[in-house]
Amino acid sequence: MTRPAGRGGSSAAPRSVDVARLAGVSQKTVSRVFNDEPYVSADVRRRVLDAAEQLGYRLNSAARALASGRTRSLGVVSLGTALYGPATLLVGIERVARDLGYALHVVNTMEGDPAGIAGAVGSLLGQGVDGIIISEPIDEGEVPVRVDVPVLVFGAPLPFTAPRVVTAGGGADLMARAATEHLLALGHVTVHHLAGPRRWYVAGDRLAGWRAALAARGAHEPPVVEGDWSAASGYTAGRALAADPEVTAVFAANDDMAIGLIRALTEAGRRVPDDVSVVGFDDIAVAAYVTPPLTTVRQPFDAVAREGLKHLVHAIENPDSDPLPASDPPVDLVVRDSTARPPA
Repeated sequence: MTRPAGRGGSSAAPRSVDVARLAGVSQKTVSRVFNDEPYVSADVRRRVLDAAEQLGYRLNSAARALASGRTRSLGVVSLGTALYGPATLLVGIERVARDLGYALHVVNTMEGDPAGIAGAVGSLLGQGVDGIIISEPIDEGEVPVRVDVPVLVFGAPLPFTAPRVVTAGGGADLMARAATEHLLALGHVTVHHLAGPRRWYVAGDRLAGWRAALAARGAHEPPVVEGDWSAASGYTAGRALAADPEVTAVFAANDDMAIGLIRALTEAGRRVPDDVSVVGFDDIAVAAYVTPPLTTVRQPFDAVAREGLKHLVHAIENPDSDPLPASDPPVDLVVRDSTARPPA
C-alpha cells in the first residue's frame, strides 16, 4: 500500500532556509526572489533559483499563511473524459474530500500527453496543496515527477518520488474473476472476453481476472477481442462473436460495450441469454433497464474514494506514523436476466 521515499529516502520537504543555506544568502533574500521583489541582483536570483531547483523547493504561500502549515486542500490530476468510471470516481473523491474537511483542486489531462501529468502536478503544488491524488487510468509510459507531499494513486502507481505514495482502487481483477466464475458455474465450457483498450490499467486488471478464472477451472482461453469502452465497439465485436456458434458466454469489460454486444447478437439471431450469456462491468444506471436487464459487476466508487482518501489524509496529518492497513474493495456481482445456463 505504501512505498518509501526515493532520492535518499528523506521524507522532509525542503524549506526556504535550506535554499538560503545552499545559495549562500539570507532567508529574507530567498523570500524576495520568490516574491519577485526588486533590488535583487541577477546573480543572486540565479543562485537562489538554482538552489531551489536542486532541492525541489516550491513556494507555498498559502500554507505558510496558516499556523498549522497546511492549506487543508488536495490536488487531483484526472483524465479529462466523460467515461463513466473516471467521471464517477472523481465525483466520489470530491464528496469524500468535502466530508473530511478538505478543498479540492482539479487539473484535467489529455490522453496521449505524458508531459501533461507532470505539468498538472507542478501546477497543483504551486497552489500549496497538502496532498496529490492521481486518477490517471492510462499508461502513458515513464512520467518521473518529484513531489514533496504525500500522493494517492488510483490504479497502477507512476514513478513518483514522494514522502509517501499510497495506492487504492485495486481489486478489479477479483471482480472480473467473479464475473467469469459466474458464467462458468452456470455450465459454460469457456467464456470469451471483450476487453477494454490495452493501455488502460483497469483493462489489464479485468483481463487478468478473466484469465485467472479460466485457468482455475482448466477452461480453454479464447482469443481476446478488444474494444474502446464504447457501445459502438461492443456492437462491432458482437457481430464477429455472433458468427461463431461456439460462443455461449461473454464477459465484457464495461457495461457500454456489453450493451452494444447484446444489440449485435440480437440482430444476428443469437438470443440473450438463451443462446449467449453476457456479463458487463460497472453497473451503470441503465444496466437494469436494457433488454434483457444486464448482469454486471457493481463498482464501489464511493467506497474506493473513501478508502483512498482515508489513507492519504492519514499520511498528511500523521507523517511519522505507520501507514494504515490496506483492504480490497467488496465484490458485488449483480445477477439479472442476461445470463443463464448454456443451450443444450
